[in-house]
Formats: sequence, C-alpha cells, structure tokens
Amino acid sequence: MDQVLKITNVLADPTRYHIYEYITKKHKEVSVQEIAEVFSIHPNVARLHLTKLEDVNMLVSETQKTGKGGRPSRLYRLSEDVIHLHFPFRDYQLLAKIAIQTMMSLGEQGKQALYETGKNFGKEMVQQRFPHDRPIAHLSFAEKVQLLKEAAEAAGFYPSFDYNETTQKIYFQIFNCPFKEIALHHPQTVCGMHHAFLRGMFEALFDNVELIELDNMASGCDSCSYRAEFASACE
Repeated sequence: MDQVLKITNVLADPTRYHIYEYITKKHKEVSVQEIAEVFSIHPNVARLHLTKLEDVNMLVSETQKTGKGGRPSRLYRLSEDVIHLHFPFRDYQLLAKIAIQTMMSLGEQGKQALYETGKNFGKEMVQQRFPHDRPIAHLSFAEKVQLLKEAAEAAGFYPSFDYNETTQKIYFQIFNCPFKEIALHHPQTVCGMHHAFLRGMFEALFDNVELIELDNMASGCDSCSYRAEFASACE
C-alpha cells in the first residue's frame, strides 16, 4: 500500500504525469534537456520530475558520456517493473495463467479456440472505432491505418506505424507487450494468441491480409515488429 500511495502521489502532478506519458510514447531514452525543452520548464525542474518518477521505479536511468570531455549526461527510460493500482487488490495475471493452462490442457482444439478468440477480440477492438457516418469501404488507406493506430494505443501496445500506400504495405512496431508476464511462462502460446489478435485487427479493415513477424520481444528484441501485406498490392 505504501508503494501505491507513493505512485499516486507522484502522478498527481499534471506535468509529471504528462512527462511520463511522453516517455511511454517516445520509445527511446530521454535527457533532462529534452524534457525541459518539450515542456518549457527549467532543466532543474525537469530533473526533479524525472527523479521522482525514478524513485517509484517508473523510470530507470543511466549516465552516458558525451564524448566531448564534459559532464556525462543522464538518460531516462521506462522501467520494466509492472505497476498495479487496483483497489481492492485484483490478480488478473493469475486468472490469465489459469485460463491459458486450461485452454492448453484441451490440446490442439483448445489452442485453436484460444487463437480464434484472440482474433475476434482484435477485430472488436478496431470495430469499436468505426465511424458511424461512413462505410469502411469509403475510408482511405491512411484513415484505416489511423484506426489501427488508435486501437493499438488503446490496447497499450505503444505502437509505431509506417506505411507505403503505393505498395499497400504497413510496417509497425509494438514497444509494450500487455501480455509480457504471461508470455514469459507460455511464450509460444501467448505469442500465437497475440499474433491472432493483431491479425483480427487488420482483418477488420482489410481483405486478404498477410501478417509477417519480423522481430519478437520474447526472443530478446527491443520490440515486436511486423509487416502487413495485402492482396490488392499484387492485383
């Protein structure tokens, strides 16, 4: 409870909260000077905010030599610690483990059911953001990509999207796996379900999607990276 109170106290400051939000979307380390410039505050104030976030293990930092013989700079990045703020306490990780193990005990049929359910949830995540005044077929490629980005952000993926409308290809990276703690115990199963979830997101907007995994955090990569290709690119 003491740690919960410390975290809520730290995030109660609006500037500090937005600094943390900025870092989660940055996907890279940040310096005191960068935060000072982005938020138009004095470097000493920026350093204080970053230090308080580090004190409650929301950030970690390390020094980096500038190569110019001056004082080493300190860089901050997101901590790997998982922060729970449930009142009263809820253990959804345990529930997830129980559900995963139950499905796997059913053999191949249970695995396929898990993947199909993940795919359906991915579709629903995007469909909830469909515009009410325009059919999906009338949306541009860029508008569809924006819907994907919004859904991925809502799912907590911290995504980065890049696309080529001419070749009809989308490249995207996921910098946060919401299922990471469960994936550590069941990597193949959870990653398979996650892939199905992402495929469902794309199939809600595009026909004949081929989703190709390029990198995987479970293999030690910094992010999970994918390339999505569509049949229309070859027609």
